[in-house]
Amino acid sequence: MNSAHAATIPEGLPVTDTTVDLVVVGSGTGMAAALAAHERGLSVLIVEKSTYVGGSTARSGGALWLPASTVINGDGGADTAERAKTYLGAVVDGTATSQRSHAFVAHIGATVELLRRTTPMRLFWAKEYSDYHPEAPGGTAVGRTCECRPLDSAILGPYRTRLRPGVMEAKVPIPTTGADYRWLNLMSRMPRKGLPVVAKRLGQGVGGLLLKRRYVAGGQALAAGLFAGVLRAGIPVWTDTTLLRLVADGDRVSGVVLSHGGADITVSARRGVVLAAGGFDHQMDMRWKFQSEFLGEHASLGADTNTGDAIRLAQDIGAATDLMDQAWWFPAVAALPGAEPKVMLAERSLPGSIIVDQSANRFVNEATDYMSFGQRILERERAGNPVESMWIVFDQGYRNSYVFAAELFPRMAIPKRWYDAGIAHRADSIAELAPKMNLDGSALTSTVQRFNANAGAGVDPDFLRGASAYDRYYGDPTVTPNPNLRPLDRGPFYAVKMVLSDLGTCGGLRVDDRARVLREDGGTIDGLYAIGNTAANAFGATYPGAGATIAQGLVYGYIAAADAADR
Repeated sequence: MNSAHAATIPEGLPVTDTTVDLVVVGSGTGMAAALAAHERGLSVLIVEKSTYVGGSTARSGGALWLPASTVINGDGGADTAERAKTYLGAVVDGTATSQRSHAFVAHIGATVELLRRTTPMRLFWAKEYSDYHPEAPGGTAVGRTCECRPLDSAILGPYRTRLRPGVMEAKVPIPTTGADYRWLNLMSRMPRKGLPVVAKRLGQGVGGLLLKRRYVAGGQALAAGLFAGVLRAGIPVWTDTTLLRLVADGDRVSGVVLSHGGADITVSARRGVVLAAGGFDHQMDMRWKFQSEFLGEHASLGADTNTGDAIRLAQDIGAATDLMDQAWWFPAVAALPGAEPKVMLAERSLPGSIIVDQSANRFVNEATDYMSFGQRILERERAGNPVESMWIVFDQGYRNSYVFAAELFPRMAIPKRWYDAGIAHRADSIAELAPKMNLDGSALTSTVQRFNANAGAGVDPDFLRGASAYDRYYGDPTVTPNPNLRPLDRGPFYAVKMVLSDLGTCGGLRVDDRARVLREDGGTIDGLYAIGNTAANAFGATYPGAGATIAQGLVYGYIAAADAADR
């Protein structure tokens, strides 16, 4: 078997010049577009640059922001489309057209039903996972985030190893959903909540192995479910296949030229091409140009093959771009040599910690949503006062109580390799800790003293930490009166270096409410669609709630397929 054939799914497909109705470039949320098109009777081909299937979706937390969906309202929720549109209008605030938000909301129901029909996924409402801006008109503290229940990835059969690995691959199988994570993180503080979750997921993961089941959760479950649907539908996937250029027939895109196994292959597309190839996460010249010169090289958590190819090739035929300065920013623990940054989610919200910059001052509400956190950093840079370094500082009480960076359980010592790499420091006092961080001791002491005085009263007049329902979701309910605030007064004290990472860029090709790629003059490029992070964020410069990035990719995949089928 030659190498070109070995890279196809199902294995052994011919990889040669051919014609299909729809070509989908990218196998993350692009799989939803493929499933929707196949269900409408179109012949579909998925092409994937990587050896793996799943894209950044497989590396994500797997949340889906699905306002007014049957998932929510079928589980006792009472959300409405009008309320969701009011909220999106308030938070998007003109940074994207209202038509895109409205189309998203209007097609959620059809997308959910598509997933139910064509995949083994079963979705549930992650109740109480607040919108990221719940105080805005139409916002809700009870949340609109949904997830996929843990899924047996063994259903992928021989192609299970072709599912892109997650960001954190546990040595012991414990399929943890985002809803579980909240309580796992608090298991030492609230054992009656946390320990049953641990027992349940360990039983499912380890017990499943005895039954030859391999349960996964989060983005792994979501991507595995989509992948299983693609396999069941018999939709061909060419992996290790790179997009070289788009074929234009006059003003219409009529196919693609691909590179596979060292050969150039032309695929004609009767109904069009859907670009779902991710953003420009690891194309550093683009990132430094459009976003920030301070970004660390390849600090993104997006799939390593996301290098902006589809965006640039669409520009070559006249496509417009938008929001190129935006990303799904995500603060993270600085990477050890040869490793990736470690995601930080609840860590920033939990009491007994603060985050400071190179001046030893706090500069943000540590508990804010991760995209807003990154935007505050970039605003500082554009104002001429960049955040050149940042550290999370915490005390022993914090270390004894919470999971840190998804690998350090309560009371576990910070590994020696962290200290050796200079990303962690420890001292008996704040004044002694500061010089190890190359900070001024009196400045850091003053910052901590001010924070402690306010935290003792349960308030944060400087940055309002704990004022939002979203802040409190990841707080510690056993700490009163503010679950996000406690003085740092239980030495010794620690500092861990942070970096600005992201879940992928979210600026890209300008598209309309039918996912059609637009030219600079607002006209459409016939036959060309873009979804997911290849397209500019449907929600402009904001992140309305957990899972909005993947949800819009799935929904706009459905929309693109429907438009192509109706051509």
